[in-house]
Amino acid sequence: MSRTAAPTLSSPVPRVADRDRRRTSASVVLRSVLEHGPVARSTIARLTGLSPASVTDYCARFTELGLIREAAVPRRSKGVGRPHVPVDLDDSRFVVGGVHVAVPYTTVALLDLRGRVVAERELKHSGATEPYGVLARAADGLDALLDAAPGCRPLGVGFAAGGWVDRDSGTVVEHPLLGWSEVTVREVLGARTGLPVHVDGHARALVNAERLFGRARGSGSVLHLFVGNVVDAAFATHDEVHHGPRSQAGAIAHLPVPGGTETCECGRVGCLQAELSERTLCRRARAAGVIDGVNPMHVVAAAASGHPQAVRLLVERARAVGRAVGLLLDVLNPESVVVTEVGTIFREDCLHALRESVGPGRAAAVAATSFPDSVLAVAGGAVALDVLYRDPLGTPT
Repeated sequence: MSRTAAPTLSSPVPRVADRDRRRTSASVVLRSVLEHGPVARSTIARLTGLSPASVTDYCARFTELGLIREAAVPRRSKGVGRPHVPVDLDDSRFVVGGVHVAVPYTTVALLDLRGRVVAERELKHSGATEPYGVLARAADGLDALLDAAPGCRPLGVGFAAGGWVDRDSGTVVEHPLLGWSEVTVREVLGARTGLPVHVDGHARALVNAERLFGRARGSGSVLHLFVGNVVDAAFATHDEVHHGPRSQAGAIAHLPVPGGTETCECGRVGCLQAELSERTLCRRARAAGVIDGVNPMHVVAAAASGHPQAVRLLVERARAVGRAVGLLLDVLNPESVVVTEVGTIFREDCLHALRESVGPGRAAAVAATSFPDSVLAVAGGAVALDVLYRDPLGTPT
């Protein structure tokens, strides 16, 4: 497909420091509208510490771009002076595309400016995970979603996946479970969609989603642990997600688990991903006669119907996840922890078991994902939305 991205404003400035300052100021203004809207410009100035004139200027530019709008006809008070007109996000016209590539399927979605899923579709791999075929099907899937939503204008596309994903180069460097190596996702999806494409690992994408739209909004530091077929983590502090050289931060798949019994693809026994992955959960569930397939949601369904072995498997896994969280808490000491794991998303007993393993002094800091019904769709879209909220007046790169 070939789409025209929505217009952006960009004003040349003489110095890098000036450009960075303006980008930061624009970001905090739009974030304030996201978090507090409908909100008066005077309130934004108080919240951000910017001058009323600067806030008025940024709001005028956001209105011109169609990112915000006046929320209501102002009421005239008995006092003297111009009434305050609140502003709010205009979530009626723009969307971002989201692509998340998991081991069994790709999720494509459209998200509005509040991170809400407007449309979503799962595209099963059916055993074919050759990267350029997967990306071509993802682009076609996005095209179909946009064709079904003619009133929505796309700002860009966010791509997320597990494994080693280099944000700066837009490349999936290595995803062993998919068999991907040095896949130039940004280049391929950009050529197929005609839109700006932004790429990141799914744990980092979900940290950004949590701090923008979820329970971690306002937290000084956030740890996110993703436990699916891939197990990885991300850490953000002061609104900055730590990437490390070539975006390798958060690679915890091969952390040793004391007492672990699973043989990892690396040849060692007891690696974190081998112990906790959904593949391992499903294999154990098949061995126990709980399911006969490879879908972890079938284990959850069996537990919901009262199957004791399914309950046991999910609770034991949650306890093991809690021990991993405890280790990461010792190292990073975040203010809040968010866990994306199938048991803790859908079962209170699993969340209780996880928190119990973390320990009473720190359990209250741990929560399940804020996006239980759409976590993979949100992961993809959040990559593009993070770019928008970091630099709302700039041309995306």
